[in-house]
Amino acid sequence: MVIRARSLLYMRDTAPVSGNHHQDDQVKLSSSQLRHRLVLSLIIALVVTAVSIIGAITSGALALLADAGHMLTDVTGLLISLFAITLAARPTTIHRTFGLMRLEILAAAANAMLLFVVAAFIGFEAWQRWSTPTAIDGPLMLGFAAVGLIANLVGMKLLRAGAQQSLNVKGAYLEMFGDLLGSVAVVIAAIGIWITGWERLDPLVSVVVVLMILPRAWLLLREALSILLETTPKSLNLDEVREHLLAQPDVMDVHDMHAWTITSGVEVLSAHVVVRDTQPRCDTGALLTELQGCLLGHFNIAHSTLQIEPEGFIHDSGTVHT
Repeated sequence: MVIRARSLLYMRDTAPVSGNHHQDDQVKLSSSQLRHRLVLSLIIALVVTAVSIIGAITSGALALLADAGHMLTDVTGLLISLFAITLAARPTTIHRTFGLMRLEILAAAANAMLLFVVAAFIGFEAWQRWSTPTAIDGPLMLGFAAVGLIANLVGMKLLRAGAQQSLNVKGAYLEMFGDLLGSVAVVIAAIGIWITGWERLDPLVSVVVVLMILPRAWLLLREALSILLETTPKSLNLDEVREHLLAQPDVMDVHDMHAWTITSGVEVLSAHVVVRDTQPRCDTGALLTELQGCLLGHFNIAHSTLQIEPEGFIHDSGTVHT
């Protein structure tokens, strides 16, 4: 018989940890708080994009125009994040028993691809500026670049806590970090151009930005693909899980064990559990409670499907478990 452990799925509206002694990146945010911070970050990104475009026009700095294009990709990433989190919070249906939670991971993968596109764009712009340097108003460029730098710092502060608990928000956070690097590059280039008049400082710093963005984009993409391919969560050792289950009374064997991640914070496990055929017969309800408590307490697995099998049960494949 198949017995499903009572689901205590990850609650997306869990209240944040209270207490002023906790740092911001240790606070657990609810879905409504995540959405609120993403909206604020989106507004900041839109304002900085407009400011960078105005600065590019008035100062003649291509670096500011490139930074505006960089911010536009950030705006797209934030919109994807908001879209995914909103849909992921919708109730489950008979056709979508896990709702639309997996959209968060798809959006994270899309964000990673956007980071690769941004890195390619910055590299291309660096090559263009090295070939054809342009006269730039250094002080004016520095002023607009400083506005973008401060705005990106504020945006990262807003998203830092959410990046610790949501892969999707982590993608938005990394894009904001990429924008921060772009702003730093523009500030450095502006100061150098103002002091030395050497416009090629801008493409040199831009190459450094590309080299810093690419590893983070790859890590995010790899993590998203790992979840989409339903690999075992990195934090979970199935051998250790099996040992804990075998330590429960009347459990003889645990086999056909699978574990995967639906979305950030929602890990799922299924297994066949062979129980000893004793007299009086094993209380499967009490046993299931024990197994569920083990999975939840030791491994934070709130959703599990356990098939309880009697001693000597023969599978369709002909395998006998005794």
